[in-house]
Amino acid sequence: MNARAPRKPVLGYIGVGLMGLPMVRHLVPQGYTITAYDIAADKLALAVEAGARRADAPAGVVAGADIVVLNLPTIEAVETVMFGTGGVAKAMTPGQVLVDFSTISVEKGRRFAADLLAQAGCGWVDTPVSGGPPAAGSGALTVMAGGRPEDLAAVQPLMDDVAQRFTIMGGPGGGLVAKMINQMIVGCGHAVLAEALLMAEAGGIDAARIPECLAGGYADSSLLQKNYPRMAARDFAPQGYARQLLKDLEMVSIFAGSLKSPMPMTGEALNLYRLLVHLGHAELDTTAIVKVFDRQ
Repeated sequence: MNARAPRKPVLGYIGVGLMGLPMVRHLVPQGYTITAYDIAADKLALAVEAGARRADAPAGVVAGADIVVLNLPTIEAVETVMFGTGGVAKAMTPGQVLVDFSTISVEKGRRFAADLLAQAGCGWVDTPVSGGPPAAGSGALTVMAGGRPEDLAAVQPLMDDVAQRFTIMGGPGGGLVAKMINQMIVGCGHAVLAEALLMAEAGGIDAARIPECLAGGYADSSLLQKNYPRMAARDFAPQGYARQLLKDLEMVSIFAGSLKSPMPMTGEALNLYRLLVHLGHAELDTTAIVKVFDRQ
């Protein structure tokens, strides 16, 4: 007789938007029981359609959950959901663990972890991600994590099902430091890709063949292979919103300043994304940075 497969953790999931919904759609067929909440009724309806149970308030996802998951767009949303009136922290009990896939500031992430431990006796694991909706929907995310060892061990089964790479970067806030670095590289990378695209177009070559041409060389990257083609096609359907990358780069700037860490190139990328959003393109994909140059 075959040994019975280990039981999947029961999840309470808050935030089923651009990243959260594909993750729910991936996890339900893996055998996860998920109770979901989102402030947007249409997004929550899609999660229920995918097999999640509906909660009517954030704290409604907590009862019976082994792991409470956040996947939210802003620091303010995380703080309100966790510590606002009727917040999740008051409903959690020792033995439960909080996993936060959101990208928030290092300072806030560490403070929230300490507050949840003090108020509810529960651990907080910061697990910001990279890879976009396609990776979220196929269990192929890159996850950078920070937390107490016992909390990291508790969430390992979930990470096995959502991540192709799960790297522990230290205690609380460690994953968020790594995500700041990820966003520095992404922001600067998109700016350089936009410059390269326009040079290729102006130089009279087939700009769409640049990823093929450079594949395997030192200039090759995931950004070049996955994002440059959408940039070249001016296909800005969002896999990550420009406003979100701007928010992240603003956090990078503040964090770098607190460390007195220089970031001249990232500062230029930040200014370009500020201009992109100022021009009214906040809801477009991050690759829409080329529109800043197209208008010149």
